Amino acid sequence: MRLRGVAMPEPKSKDERRGRYPHQRQIPTRWRDNDVYHHINNVIYYEFFDTVINGYLMDAGGLDFSGGDAVGFAVETHCQFLKPIQFPEAVDACLRVARLGNASVRYEIGIFKPGDEEPAAVGYFVHVFVDRLTRQPVRITGELRRAMEALLPNEHPDSP
Repeated sequence: MRLRGVAMPEPKSKDERRGRYPHQRQIPTRWRDNDVYHHINNVIYYEFFDTVINGYLMDAGGLDFSGGDAVGFAVETHCQFLKPIQFPEAVDACLRVARLGNASVRYEIGIFKPGDEEPAAVGYFVHVFVDRLTRQPVRITGELRRAMEALLPNEHPDSP
């Protein structure tokens, strides 16, 4: 993948561990999340991604998704499934920021069963922040930017 001319390596799923993600949110699964194969349907993982990202941005960054001047548009997503999860298991959705640009951010997410160190799924999600009315890219600033910076790897030197 390329963001503004910089090649970004894909997450190496076999090497991922919970400790590499500075933020975590536990999310319950629901009966309806299971598919006919008795595991969580693939589309639900994107709901986990949305929940951990936007929950963090609202809690730590002051994101006002309903009335703020800027909104984040998802422009690219990816999910690699590694092992099944099924209801009634909860998941720990773990989050970090891999790259923070002027108007864009690439989040990386690990989905873990509680207590597991190896992920059940890994993925990424790219937001471009735009003006709510003009839909033109805007700079990520203030409290929102500081919240994203807190999830950059260099902010957590003790992580593996």
